[in-house]
Amino acid sequence: MTRTEVPVDGIRVAVSTVIFSLRRDAAGRLAVVLPLVRRTRDPHEGLWALPGGWLDSTEELETAASRTLAETTGLAPSYLEQLYAFGDIGRAPGRVVSIIYWALLREGAQLPADAHNVAWFDAAHLPTLAFDHNHIVDYALWRLRNKVGYSRIAHGLLPELFTLSDLREVYEAILERELDPANFRRQVENSGTLIPTEQFRTGSHRPARLYRYNHEGELAERGPLPSDTASDTALPVLPEEVTI
Repeated sequence: MTRTEVPVDGIRVAVSTVIFSLRRDAAGRLAVVLPLVRRTRDPHEGLWALPGGWLDSTEELETAASRTLAETTGLAPSYLEQLYAFGDIGRAPGRVVSIIYWALLREGAQLPADAHNVAWFDAAHLPTLAFDHNHIVDYALWRLRNKVGYSRIAHGLLPELFTLSDLREVYEAILERELDPANFRRQVENSGTLIPTEQFRTGSHRPARLYRYNHEGELAERGPLPSDTASDTALPVLPEEVTI
């Protein structure tokens, strides 16, 4: 079966990805953003939608998620995880089951110069999207906000080295609320998830120490799944203050 053929039972399987990154708004405030693709054919021609495509019968789901994301946006995420399956009758013409992945890109990721009909949107202020994609994004945001409280998911949005202020800004952007800097610093430093380096970021303010994540006492989240099938195998517990 090719990627465009319809199975004999009339049910088609698609794979789409909600890919989150970070951008600063006009006021310099960090916000969660995602790329969307403008549809060029019916149904919903002209509306924006999540990047995705049909599942090839010969490929794994995660491979399909990476492939369709690259084909539609040219982006390669730093983190990729299966989110949910959406298959309500009537969500699309015919019967379409969409396997949704969610992914993370580090701040500053750019769309390729030759990317067409693709643009970044503020995840908290989306237009009306095609199909049920507004609902899917809302679910992915809920999952992100819950998971950031107990995992190292924020690492997928940060460079390898970062300051504690960088980390706190990521948490605040995801949770859409301010965190007390002193409490955040104390809880993060006591969590054992970060390793201070001997490097500092210098500038107009006091030099800030750079940290990296501790990849040693990490928690596996996928139970007995083989390591080669797990895209997220390192999740140490993070501060209680941001647990929701």
